[in-house]
Amino acid sequence: MAERPRPQFRVERRSRATAAGQDRHVTPDRGAAAVDLDVPLAPDLRTDHVSSGEAVATRDLSALAPPPRPARRWTPKRVVVTPAALDHPHGRRIVERVEGLGVEVERLTANRLTGVRGDDERQTYARAKATMAIVVSPPSRRRLQPISPSADWRFDLAEGCPAHCQYCYLAGSLSGPPVTRVYADVDDILAGLAPYVGQGTITSRSTARREEGTTFEASCYTDPLALEHLTGSWERAVRFFGRWDADVQLRWTTKYADVDRFLDLDHAGRTRVRVSVNALPVTTRFEGGTARLEDRVAALGQLARAGYPVGLTVAPIMPMPDWREHYGALLDLVAAEVAGVDDLDLTAELITHRFTPGSKEVLLGWYPRTQLEMDEEQRTARRGKFGGVKHVYPKDVMRELRGWFERELAARLPACQVLYWT
Repeated sequence: MAERPRPQFRVERRSRATAAGQDRHVTPDRGAAAVDLDVPLAPDLRTDHVSSGEAVATRDLSALAPPPRPARRWTPKRVVVTPAALDHPHGRRIVERVEGLGVEVERLTANRLTGVRGDDERQTYARAKATMAIVVSPPSRRRLQPISPSADWRFDLAEGCPAHCQYCYLAGSLSGPPVTRVYADVDDILAGLAPYVGQGTITSRSTARREEGTTFEASCYTDPLALEHLTGSWERAVRFFGRWDADVQLRWTTKYADVDRFLDLDHAGRTRVRVSVNALPVTTRFEGGTARLEDRVAALGQLARAGYPVGLTVAPIMPMPDWREHYGALLDLVAAEVAGVDDLDLTAELITHRFTPGSKEVLLGWYPRTQLEMDEEQRTARRGKFGGVKHVYPKDVMRELRGWFERELAARLPACQVLYWT
């Protein structure tokens, strides 16, 4: 028996009064291809958070990436909300926030979205990158997974990112058009974390990192500060962890600098915000649509002075020409910013560049003129325990990079604790 086609949906424009405040609804349209918003943007991959071995189709999206420049707050061109999301108070708060910014929110009648797929892959991905969907998290996302070597557990408040990093480590793992999904059931997600306390193996049972407690990573598939002005979800999480009387820590990392809303929160030292940084040639050449390096470092200083534990995610480290001078300038910039901070709690996570066959294929499709080095002949192939292959720097290059960073961090930022190198 042939499988019955699932209902699709189109926007029904009932009158001009819609723009004046009436709901805009979506009704069935059986002729259009749709995006299933119940399916996670990135599938559950049993690999570490810096690699993926999944093969994907090539997509040429080079024209979509903005040049590196001071980041403005992202305003999606299209925002939709599912019926289930409106059942949650936080979902309704997100709708109010977005509409308060002058962006119309489409009310869907089910969890399928049309109007994303275009005439070709370029148009489809352009539309998806400019779309935000307010949804309820899939059940698979509420079953937490370890996130080695970063934290005990990963949980998600959103999936998708408006930035255009030419080395994006999720490039090989997207399940479909990258519609950004923000979760309406944040309160339920946070309430579901308690059973995982003390059960992790990365920090909560580690001698070296035991003082961090049970750690929960909340930025695996997104950048919090790219979406916070639209959702308020990470502010809600910081407040939740601040009230949680347990040996726990919330962790997230960002390439943006809009931290003012966090400075006066009662975080109780249970949130570590890490800023993703790199040498200036990398941030200016490969990180389109993100905040300038100096603005990110200034944001790190603001958070440290507000009493937050903070961190540097130096990623991806690349042995470019004059790399010692460039990375030395980065460390000096950070040292000047945090000089004089009382009781500074600063960590560093050092992640070298790597790629997989799948991620290379899609990244070269997105950015065919990229200057990013992805030459297998210059790399060593490493096979993961689940069979995925990633191409990393040879051992002698890795040894030289690691030795330099460990020496220079100790000399220039002596208060900084290196959590891991990979």
